[in-house]
Amino acid sequence: MEANTDLSLLIFDFFKIDKVVLFIFLLFCIFTMVKIVSIWSVKIQEKFSSKRLIILQITTVFTFISYLVGTLGIFYYVFQPSKEFLVAIGGSAAVAIGFALKDLVGSMIAGFILLFDRPFQVGDRVSFAGEYGEIKSIGLRSVRLQTLDDNLVTIPNSKFLTDTVASGNSGALDMMVVVPFYLSIYQSLEQVRELLHEVVITSRYVYLEKPVSITFEEVSLSNTFVIKANVKAYVLDVKYEKSLLTDVTSRGNKILNENKIQRPVTNVQNV
Repeated sequence: MEANTDLSLLIFDFFKIDKVVLFIFLLFCIFTMVKIVSIWSVKIQEKFSSKRLIILQITTVFTFISYLVGTLGIFYYVFQPSKEFLVAIGGSAAVAIGFALKDLVGSMIAGFILLFDRPFQVGDRVSFAGEYGEIKSIGLRSVRLQTLDDNLVTIPNSKFLTDTVASGNSGALDMMVVVPFYLSIYQSLEQVRELLHEVVITSRYVYLEKPVSITFEEVSLSNTFVIKANVKAYVLDVKYEKSLLTDVTSRGNKILNENKIQRPVTNVQNV
């Protein structure tokens, strides 16, 4: 009974109201500092667009370290836990907190693995669990992925350690985009190649320092055969992926129609 009383007094003395208020205030300062750095990061990215991914990655690491190291440092500075206090509550608290926060701790450890193993980086276009989009942030607990439909998907870090994830650009600004066209098997493929090649290389979004290629394959469609042309080109910046796809598709269809290139009339959605 006396031991329990001593423990209660020790805990009450440790969590004095002035210390708790100071701890919360310093945590708010860290949050504000990280928020300001994030705002500056966005402005710097707009000014130096060619370094956008590097700036994003530096900001992510800074945010991760600030929250983790800052919180631990503030806790030690404000409360200055004694050995007696740590011994008194260490065992039972460690078990209770560990059980309650096992998923959070697992996600934090997974976050460290993601930062250093680098299966993908902030700014990458990735496919994961049926979702496709750009990695916006890698946090202590989760990764935020913004889809091309502008939905923000939050995925626990631990999920990336067990499931397959595909990165389209692996830290680079440019990325390959494939634009499909469907043609009649009776068309001149060389003529189609020349027409589509001209469309691609004149797009404002294409990255011409990497090769442009056009491949053809014969595919079955509604009990008949058609030619599928795959126009493969690299986009200047992954944020223009949809713009390049739309530009090449619209102008490609226009020039094929102007040159009377026959197209399949069957439904090609399932090809």
